[in-house]
Amino acid sequence: MGRLNYILSGSAERPTVLFLHGFMGSAADWTAVSESLNAQYRCLAPDLPGHGGSTGLSPESYTMGGASQSVIEILDALNIGRATLVGYSMGGRLALYLALRYSERCSSLFLESASPGFENLEERQARRDADELKAKRLETEDFGRFLEDWYRQPLFASLASDEELRQRTVAERLRNDPVELAKSLRGMGTGSQPSLWGELPGLRVPALAVAGTLDEKYVEVSRLMANLSPLLESVVVPGTGHNVRVEASGIYLTLLRDFLESL
Repeated sequence: MGRLNYILSGSAERPTVLFLHGFMGSAADWTAVSESLNAQYRCLAPDLPGHGGSTGLSPESYTMGGASQSVIEILDALNIGRATLVGYSMGGRLALYLALRYSERCSSLFLESASPGFENLEERQARRDADELKAKRLETEDFGRFLEDWYRQPLFASLASDEELRQRTVAERLRNDPVELAKSLRGMGTGSQPSLWGELPGLRVPALAVAGTLDEKYVEVSRLMANLSPLLESVVVPGTGHNVRVEASGIYLTLLRDFLESL
């Protein structure tokens, strides 16, 4: 696997919190959260394959399995046995994959707008086809235009309603390489990842799944996950959409702090 770029802060004597960003994000997305926590926790945030400084990796790295192994390699290199996994969207799906497939390295799990994938094979294929079209756009079209279209999807309607926030988000995403993002979309998109629904009853660590009320799909997903695992609870944040951390940073941080302190 390829070595991932990462940001590390806080004392090695503290419990570790591992932050996993969403598609088109980077380790820098977690800076404000890490700064609020690193007096009590060691905060680790990698650039996932195809994002930020983690580019030019082996083909296998751009998959859920490959990305998981690359994250485990960082934990090994830093002598971190177990960590609380905090993941948003794509990073949340990766965090759930790690918690289920590498449970010995996970002490607890905090998910934001994350899904265990598609159970239905036809839905999975339809998503792969849709992601392939997006990947080709990333490789061939103007990246700025792609981002403008991306953040006008219904999924991000609440974020797009704040023009200043939308423009700032687009500017941050422009730092990525669109060809590398295309690799990530093909290998780590929801249609490509294995379905984890059947594994949820075997979840071994405390977990919290957060979703925004305006993101009805993920509200339902979080509730369904909670129904399958006695260790997983769901919380719905009023007035927010897919990215609760950005749209309601204070509430998000309170939820995360309370979760960490309850362990």
